[in-house]
Amino acid sequence: MTRWVSLLLLLILAALQLKLWVGSGMSDVMKLQDMVDRQARANAEQQQRNERLAAEVLDLKEGDEAIEERARVELGMVKADEVFYQVIDDLPTASKIADVSASPSQLADAQGR
Repeated sequence: MTRWVSLLLLLILAALQLKLWVGSGMSDVMKLQDMVDRQARANAEQQQRNERLAAEVLDLKEGDEAIEERARVELGMVKADEVFYQVIDDLPTASKIADVSASPSQLADAQGR
């Protein structure tokens, strides 16, 4: 009798192990662990973002330099005694240079065509 009970328990244990290793048990655990790892990375990124924003809020509350910098960069503001120079990187093409150097009569002929 004990022999049959032992054999039955051994078969049940083997079936459970088979389901764990071959069935969805271990693959589910691995998928969940992967999801946990991805979420931990996302949480770390969000924590860094929150820390940067908290530092920026502190700068805005305590100092005028941060407010002045935002006004200059985002709104294009300048102080009363300053001169603003805007540098444009777009270089003129050869056709634009030719149009500028053409005489008024040549321009009128080109527009009439």
